[in-house]
Amino acid sequence: MTHAPMPGAERLAEPLRSRWSPSIFDPAHDLSAEEIRTLLEAARWAPSLGNSQPWRFVVAPRGSAAHAAFVPHLSRGNSGWVPRASLVLVAGCEVVEVKSPDYARYDLGQAAAHVTLQARAMGLHAHQFAGFDHEAAAVALGVPDHVRLMSGIAVGARGPADDVPERDREREQRPRERRPLAELTDPARW
Repeated sequence: MTHAPMPGAERLAEPLRSRWSPSIFDPAHDLSAEEIRTLLEAARWAPSLGNSQPWRFVVAPRGSAAHAAFVPHLSRGNSGWVPRASLVLVAGCEVVEVKSPDYARYDLGQAAAHVTLQARAMGLHAHQFAGFDHEAAAVALGVPDHVRLMSGIAVGARGPADDVPERDREREQRPRERRPLAELTDPARW
């Protein structure tokens, strides 16, 4: 199946147009330290309230101690595909001593989006997820109390579909759809 954009998305610039969230990653693909640094630089240059950059990532390449500490805390639905990714970035934001905790979450979303788009520009794919035990993962990763884990980003190259469970193959075949724009916006008021 091709993951070409549905009507309306074809006008978007790359890498927005070809971005999607695969669940089948190549377990043999590794990212270089330079590639990981480039992904993190994309996050660093994301817009941020007053340039506060109140977000943090635990960088967990497959095979690392951080990866081994994080993987046991994945939800059942994510435990089959996330470990196959070349890299997992566990994303958190500061919730105290920041200008605004609400904007910290917004800024983290901006940083995560930049990582996702940079991955696509590099010929990689990124799949953001929230299905993990946030508190247990924070303890396992040594996350300080003033940072709240929010999500993860699995990054890597697409892998072969024939060696993953049927559930993951089916997920890959879902059409790319979004709610109609008219449901999301109103030109005059909320």
